[in-house]
Amino acid sequence: MVEKLHPYVVFLPTEKKDKILSAIFGSKAGVDVLRFSLKQGIEKNIYQKDLVKTLNYSNKTIIENLKTLTALGVLNESMEKNEREGRITWIKAYQLTNLGKWFALLMAEEKELSEAEKAQILQTLFRTYVKQVKRLAEEIGINKKMLEETFREEMKSGQ
Repeated sequence: MVEKLHPYVVFLPTEKKDKILSAIFGSKAGVDVLRFSLKQGIEKNIYQKDLVKTLNYSNKTIIENLKTLTALGVLNESMEKNEREGRITWIKAYQLTNLGKWFALLMAEEKELSEAEKAQILQTLFRTYVKQVKRLAEEIGINKKMLEETFREEMKSGQ
């Protein structure tokens, strides 16, 4: 029996690997921030007030997690101008970085993703993987033609 596997692959910056994994998976709040992003759409901005309203954490916990995830490159932080009743205020907005998107998608159920999203994820994953394999091949002196031949063989095979 062949077990169906979901392609959970995340490329991590070598020097920050442990800190990133600890920040996300060492805290339920970190995981919940990513799940929140999945539910609302990974391309949309994340706002502190929405997290406090939706998740069962204190404002302090949310702020600490947003700061940590931003410092580690999982989130990008920006400022947005907000005009209300003649008053201008500035609010912080957060967006998932490419790394952040990979972690959010790591937690997604396949059925939650559209076919177009799955195709885009696969193409991005494949491109990133090929770049990493190419770099590694150059470092250890493997001929790229050999890798191309392996790719062609696998694309032709019936499995």
